Amino acid sequence: MDKRGIRIEGLSKRYGEGTTAVHALKDVNLHVDAGEVVGLIGPSGSGKSTLLKCLGAVIDPTAGRMILGDEVIYDNGWKVRELRALRGDKIGFVFQAPYLIPFLDATDNVALLPMLAGMPNAAARARADELLTALDVQHRAQAMPAELSGGEQQRVSIARGLVNQPPVILADEPTAPLDSARAMAVVRILNDMARKYATAIIVVTHDEKIIPTFKRIYHIREGVTHEEAGEGRAIDHGAST
Repeated sequence: MDKRGIRIEGLSKRYGEGTTAVHALKDVNLHVDAGEVVGLIGPSGSGKSTLLKCLGAVIDPTAGRMILGDEVIYDNGWKVRELRALRGDKIGFVFQAPYLIPFLDATDNVALLPMLAGMPNAAARARADELLTALDVQHRAQAMPAELSGGEQQRVSIARGLVNQPPVILADEPTAPLDSARAMAVVRILNDMARKYATAIIVVTHDEKIIPTFKRIYHIREGVTHEEAGEGRAIDHGAST
């Protein structure tokens, strides 16, 4: 595995104790290489959301290991002191809804996170401009969220997830509200960005339109992951958002 990717070994999450304990995750094993986009699918209640929260350092696992690049970040306990810094520097998030700040324009929505991390404003805005250009939405850089189309909002959201150049991006149902053409455009963008920035991307989805595009898929059933080869169907590069 590329040392910049992510690897999960024997991860579990238990809520409660004794006879009332609920084992949301029992034995999760997965790896995603730098530059790779992998699908994570499963029925409601299978543990997808819990796994995403563990990967995002939002909740504490119960046991197992998580290795990010060449750093063990969790081994039956967190091995990093500042989880907020871990989330800000190493993990990007793309959600079903863009969650853009309504009173900031597209550039400032993307630049805000590195600014808060201490990057000079000019450098943060230059980085935002680079990503908005790469995502073909730079012409809307000064537009407010309410002035953007749904597809443009999602592209700005992806730029925000990439702005700190995290080695891992967690995308939670990023295409759920989109029609087929726009959904495929988002998948194409995620694949392009994964390759360009050597990012490992995990896409949690129920969207059957995009599942055939993954080369590898993890099914999660009753808290256990099962890896299988995907179709890896070619993505139509003519789609746009």
